[in-house]
Amino acid sequence: MTAEDPHGDPVGGPEGGPPGPPDWRREFAEEARGERPDLARLCLLIGAVADPSVTRHDLDAAEVELDRLAGLVPYATRVTGDWAAALAALLGRREGFEGVPADYQRLESSLLHEVLRRRRGLPILLSVVWMEVARRAGAPVYGLGLPGHFVVGFGDPADLDLADPFAGGRAMTGADAELLVASATGEALDRSMLRPAEPGAIVLRVLNNIRAWAAHRPERSGVALWAVELALLLPSHPARLRYERAELLVRRGDFLTGAVEMEAYARVMDAVDPEAATTIRRRALAARARLN
Repeated sequence: MTAEDPHGDPVGGPEGGPPGPPDWRREFAEEARGERPDLARLCLLIGAVADPSVTRHDLDAAEVELDRLAGLVPYATRVTGDWAAALAALLGRREGFEGVPADYQRLESSLLHEVLRRRRGLPILLSVVWMEVARRAGAPVYGLGLPGHFVVGFGDPADLDLADPFAGGRAMTGADAELLVASATGEALDRSMLRPAEPGAIVLRVLNNIRAWAAHRPERSGVALWAVELALLLPSHPARLRYERAELLVRRGDFLTGAVEMEAYARVMDAVDPEAATTIRRRALAARARLN
């Protein structure tokens, strides 16, 4: 039997040496680029990168909690197909999963293991809980990334059988979705907004929320940096994230690495926007000047 330290991680690496801390970023990259990325696993790995105290035991315990919750979904729901009502009764009323405006001010609201512990979170993380519990229970569930608010749907997306986990599982109609989009964007609901979100897109949106949270807190630039770096490990991500990472590196005092990253991004921009590429090179030069 492999010995464990007090945190639940194995003791003893290759040839009897200590294994060192888990490489959560490598595990995140491998999961993200797998044939069928596991949404819960990716979200839990974000939490592990965010919180150095998290152990493998904590991640396993979070998965066990999702399994436990799925086991509480009435089996008859498989026959009735009334998944939204069953999940609202279980997760919203019985287990107390919901959100409040103050949750937008807390980093923990974007970390799945904390959302499972606190029963509070942002709409997208509460939706992840719903999706993962429903999926384990056998429901045809999907996530819907409406502008400004994430919700879940069941069955055929054309039926718009929707629920809002942030509101404790309040049922939503097509008219509710239209109103939500109008209030967030001032525009009408477009059918393209009703496409189920893929795991990679959901994870990118979670990381975008973390970056937005950190952007208003200059003292938390380290959080913004790891969120950008995890986003860059996803198979599909905005190219501009490379430049954002370079700016963060410069802001945190790593002038040389930041300048090198800016220059690399400028080469990419040469073919797209030469004027922007010139501006980026000037900023790289300014960053190098701060080394003297």
